[in-house]
Amino acid sequence: MDKLFKLTGFIPFILIIFLNAFIDLGHKILIQNTVFKIYDGQTQIILTAIVNSLILLPYLLLFSPAGFISDRYRKPRVMQISAAAAVGLTLLITLAYYMGWFQFAFGLTFLLAVQSAFYSPAKYGYIKELAGKEQLATANGVVQAVTIVAILAGIFVFSLFFERGLAGVAYSNESEVLQAIAPTGWLLVAFATVEWLLTLRLPKPRKAEVDLRFDWRDYRTGRYLRNNLGKVFHNRAIWLSIVGLSVFWGISQVILAAFPAFAKQSLGETNTVVIQGLMACSGIGIILGSLIAGKASKHYIETGLVPLGALGIVIAIFFIPQLDSTSLLALDFLLLGMAGGMFIVPLNALIQFHAKDRELGTVLAGNNWVQNLVMLSFLGLTVLFAIQDIDSVGLFHLLTFTALAGAIYTVYQLPQSLVRYVIARLFASTHRIQVMGFDNLPAAGGVLMLGNHISWLDWAMLQIACPRPVRFVMHRGIYQRWYLKGFLDLFGVIPIAGAQSREALNQINALLKTGEVVCLFPEGSISRNGQLGEFKRGYEKTVAGVDGVILPFYLRGLWGSRFSRSSEKLRESRNDGMRGEVIVAFGSPLPMDTPAHELKRHVFDLSIETWEQHTQTLDPIPLAWLRTAKRRGGELCLADAKGDAALSGYKTMTGVIAFSRLIAKRSPEQNIGLLLPTSSAGVITNMAALLQGKTLVNLNYTASLAALQSALAKAEIRTIYTSSRFIKKLEQRGLDLSELLDRVEV
Repeated sequence: MDKLFKLTGFIPFILIIFLNAFIDLGHKILIQNTVFKIYDGQTQIILTAIVNSLILLPYLLLFSPAGFISDRYRKPRVMQISAAAAVGLTLLITLAYYMGWFQFAFGLTFLLAVQSAFYSPAKYGYIKELAGKEQLATANGVVQAVTIVAILAGIFVFSLFFERGLAGVAYSNESEVLQAIAPTGWLLVAFATVEWLLTLRLPKPRKAEVDLRFDWRDYRTGRYLRNNLGKVFHNRAIWLSIVGLSVFWGISQVILAAFPAFAKQSLGETNTVVIQGLMACSGIGIILGSLIAGKASKHYIETGLVPLGALGIVIAIFFIPQLDSTSLLALDFLLLGMAGGMFIVPLNALIQFHAKDRELGTVLAGNNWVQNLVMLSFLGLTVLFAIQDIDSVGLFHLLTFTALAGAIYTVYQLPQSLVRYVIARLFASTHRIQVMGFDNLPAAGGVLMLGNHISWLDWAMLQIACPRPVRFVMHRGIYQRWYLKGFLDLFGVIPIAGAQSREALNQINALLKTGEVVCLFPEGSISRNGQLGEFKRGYEKTVAGVDGVILPFYLRGLWGSRFSRSSEKLRESRNDGMRGEVIVAFGSPLPMDTPAHELKRHVFDLSIETWEQHTQTLDPIPLAWLRTAKRRGGELCLADAKGDAALSGYKTMTGVIAFSRLIAKRSPEQNIGLLLPTSSAGVITNMAALLQGKTLVNLNYTASLAALQSALAKAEIRTIYTSSRFIKKLEQRGLDLSELLDRVEV
């Protein structure tokens, strides 16, 4: 997350996100609170639903123009013009307040929403330009959290100003209420002006504007709408994400419209600050849920949160009409928001990930169109139920069934995401998962993933790292085990056997042609030594006629785990209470006709890159060594060939620290020489010098005297640490080093 805030323009962008949501909500809150004060019961629900409908309607009418403008022009420019329009609209809103023009102010809600309809695709499309694919989910988590903070702040600030404006004022109609709270309008104007000034600080994107033309005739006849919706429907991942978001926000709109009447009737609450505060708890929950989703999706998109969030939403909505305590309702709204945050952040990231750059504005505008159509439909049903005298409690029961149906559908569509998320959380207690090369993942088209096979959990690690569903190829003997087959069928596993491989290869070819992701391990079995084995050429028979790419991958960090075929001794040494690091590395896409020997070379290169990445996370050698010695405690830690210098962990640490202090006093210089045998004393002295941050030169006593003298000169060594007994033994063997030692301090 620190990397995001270091990006040029990200902080101004986040402030713009905050102010935009704050301003849009402010006017809506003031109008809704006015309705709440003057009207009761079903009339209140209907008028509240109409206010929300006026906000949603422009997104339906302006879907095509908004998407066109966002794709045609630079997104910062679109945001600047939209923000300038907001300044003018807030001035008109303030005028309406002072004049007491309730219907005019009511209508300005629609114009403010028109401005937002053009603003939204540019605003959310700009996230990808700023953050890139790798940090897309994290950036969306931050944006979602900031948006909700703005909503919470807007609810609190404008409700507070509203109640203070009415304190001690007698009113009987809407006009008198508006005139009493009119000074609050200047707050809208001030924040709109600051927002516009911040848009001027956004960095210009490197990409030039696209030369597109808008055909008003196609717009009037609906051809634009059909074509643009086709871009949305074409990608299944985008469409399912939009459906999920639409249902969530549709349910949210009904809750916003129905809860004030429920609170007034069931709880006897008439203070708008309390009622808005209860609903604001869901906003706090969305902040927490968004941050959880952003953290869980570091370097990749955690789709496992989607079904988990959907189930949480069902539980939270079910309890709303069951509770009659404001504190319990606050906790329930908090749960609703947390589940919602975990649900919507991955879905927003998936839409931006899968959309083509040149169509991103259109796709995001289409997302707005579908969401607002669903929200309008839900609000229409709310009005219909209100007319039929169905109370707010009945509405909440209906919402529970709707959310339950959506959750079941979500789990049905993403079973692999939920299962591997649970596995990942269990695995996270002992391992950290890092993804390298996330930008190399194609957002669409056939992808054949090929790489090393190191453990029984390779499939889970790859699916965690890849936001697209992955079909894995598995040996038929394992697949046909009765206790696994049903589970594996849920994941769409493709069984394969040596004598019956043709059918499986044809199935893989068909899946790749339809644009799916298939993972095959070309080694054929799990590694027994942790190294890359022979890459078999069977995959080359699956790519005929496929328009796609091979995506090489390398998994590091699972060798030595209990899920690998490593030795029991290695597992014990690896599972010593420390969290390991698993790296899933994706290389650059390769042509489908890449032969096995060339593929193996690319995977081998990835293994080197992952090792370099891993070494950056390691502790310094002396610190890691001391920690190991400490864990050994009183057990054997160090011994040499003679066996008469066997030391426990504590004794070894004592020796290293004592020698380290001696070296610190005697050798202020950086480079020191060591002339010692391969013994316990040699290890202790090496570690002691490293503990002081010294640069070590271990001298090979079998080398010639000239070579040793050259080494001393080049390394500028003035001090050598050695053993007098060792020097005597060398002299007995005919190796006289006195000439070398006379030139330095010994």
